Amino acid sequence: MPLVVVGISVAILLFLMTKLKLNGFIALLLVAVGVALVQGVEMEKIPDVLGEGVGGQIGDTMLVVGLGAMVGRVMGDCGAAQRIANTLIDTFGLRWVQVAMVVTAMLIGVTMFYEVAFVIIVPVAFTIVRVTRKNLLWVGLPMSIALSTMHSFLPPHPGPTAVASTFHASVGLTLFYGLFIAIPAGALIALVWPRLPFVRRMDPEIPKGLVSERTFTEEEMPGLGWSLSVALVPVVLIAGAAVTDMAVSGSSPVLHFITFIGSAPIALLLTLLLAVWAFGPRIGRSLSEVSASCNSAAQAMAMILLVIGAGGAFKQVLVEGGISDYIKDLTDGWSISPIILAWLIAVVLRVALGSATVAVVTAAGVVQPLLENSGVHPELMVLAVSCGSIAFSHVNDPGFWMFKEYFNLSVIDAIKARTTYTTVLAVLGLGGVLAVEAALEALNV
Repeated sequence: MPLVVVGISVAILLFLMTKLKLNGFIALLLVAVGVALVQGVEMEKIPDVLGEGVGGQIGDTMLVVGLGAMVGRVMGDCGAAQRIANTLIDTFGLRWVQVAMVVTAMLIGVTMFYEVAFVIIVPVAFTIVRVTRKNLLWVGLPMSIALSTMHSFLPPHPGPTAVASTFHASVGLTLFYGLFIAIPAGALIALVWPRLPFVRRMDPEIPKGLVSERTFTEEEMPGLGWSLSVALVPVVLIAGAAVTDMAVSGSSPVLHFITFIGSAPIALLLTLLLAVWAFGPRIGRSLSEVSASCNSAAQAMAMILLVIGAGGAFKQVLVEGGISDYIKDLTDGWSISPIILAWLIAVVLRVALGSATVAVVTAAGVVQPLLENSGVHPELMVLAVSCGSIAFSHVNDPGFWMFKEYFNLSVIDAIKARTTYTTVLAVLGLGGVLAVEAALEALNV
């Protein structure tokens, strides 16, 4: 039974990494090969499947994570990250620093992918931790939870947008309904989770090489205007492209240009060039000093990217082994509410395959025939599938490894922190969708 294979493979992976202390990159590749053999993937095809999984994941991630890490390190080494961190602390107060992280993450995360927003904000979180001596998860976990909620629940992120197209739902209306669910659910979990006893017992250190160890004086730090301008450039470019795409139809050279500069890699590359100039020659630092910051960030990212890529290989062999097709056949004919069915299928696919995008697209295909005569608003079906796709993030999810490596956690602690919060978010999301459906029925909308 394919789901048994998934369960056994996860158990073996945990054993290799927790008991044998095997490197995550090696352990993931070994388990991926084993799953491919058990699921009947032809031996001569396994290297290609692994390469496709690693290439697909790294192709999507390396440019964003690499450029984002360089921007963050350049800002950290010149004091810009500390300037932003100090401003957040002064504005919200040390007591409300978590609220500051949630507000920042939600504003940025509405239009930016989780990975992009994460690498932009995390240097500020690291700096706040270093300056205030707070626990890393106390500051960083609310940010991650808020970003996960925005990314998984709302268009224009890829999963919800793809499902909206499948269901012929209004992207704008889906976003409107989704905000009423995502903001309270995300804020609640973001502020509650760091206070749970099993999370408070975790006290990870900031990973080496991703943030400057230096504490700057007031005179040494660049001004707030330049610090915020550089940090917000990718936000403006990416958000502008997303809004333009939703609001404007047709094709023109101007739209193509906006889409180009609003793509995450190009936006971050332009931001890095601006950061090199603004925090290099403009304030008297040599280009060699700025280049050293970029090199340091790249070296620190090497193992993180390898682990994320191996997570993509594990996900790919699960897809290649036909597990998604098995789940589609298993759920065929279930007689329950289309909203709950859509959510359940997305959850099962997410647990089995790890990829939220694969989960939402497959679940949408399964339940689409039920939508036509159900009377359910297609926007609510989009949200149900999207909410289900965030559940049970664990070792077959490349995003799990990014979370683990950046917060310097053991596999078990990452499961305790991330797998639990993503699952509760999914349940709250389903409750929110059902509540919105009830409200619309009461209003005869």
